[in-house]
Amino acid sequence: MSTTAHFSTKDRILGAAEELFAQFGFTGTSLRQVTSRADVNIAAVNYHFGSKENLVNEVFRRRMDEMTEQRMGALKTAVEQHPGELEPILAAFVEPALALAQDRNGGGAFVRVIARAYAEKNDSLRKFLSDHYGHVLREFAKAIAGAVPNLSKEELYWRLDFLAGSLTYAMADFGLIKRPAGVTEAAHRERAARELIRFAAAGFKS
Repeated sequence: MSTTAHFSTKDRILGAAEELFAQFGFTGTSLRQVTSRADVNIAAVNYHFGSKENLVNEVFRRRMDEMTEQRMGALKTAVEQHPGELEPILAAFVEPALALAQDRNGGGAFVRVIARAYAEKNDSLRKFLSDHYGHVLREFAKAIAGAVPNLSKEELYWRLDFLAGSLTYAMADFGLIKRPAGVTEAAHRERAARELIRFAAAGFKS
């Protein structure tokens, strides 16, 4: 019983923080707002997270750990089953992120949090993401380099950076292409992934 309460309190805090960060940004959200939304006291936030900075990090960790596991598993499969092919590598990078964006359990709020991270200069968060998830980009860069060996390291990282930006845009669903009536979210996401992978592959191969 106590273990269930422990996790439910922590998850409520993370969920409330994610929603508020999406709405007001990191600097614009106070711990008092988080505790009010989560219906907990400040002691609970301090117990589980210690500080607002760590709370921000943990909001990202909750989503990023799962996506990272999916990406790395898909990358391993792509390299083993489709050696030298670029598109399966790009699919391993793109598809888990778009699936997260469509997750009904807060995925949309997290996408807005990502947009906030791009907009706000949060050096602590950037260091956290680099320290914990920088290896993902390095592994994908290595795999892509094997598929397009003519690219210099600088060209490779420029294009990978452009792919990450395009993917964030697609995750946010800000673009001109909206889901048509009668098309499911899953089918729309698959189409978005397919088009982005084709677009990115052409860019890496040019």
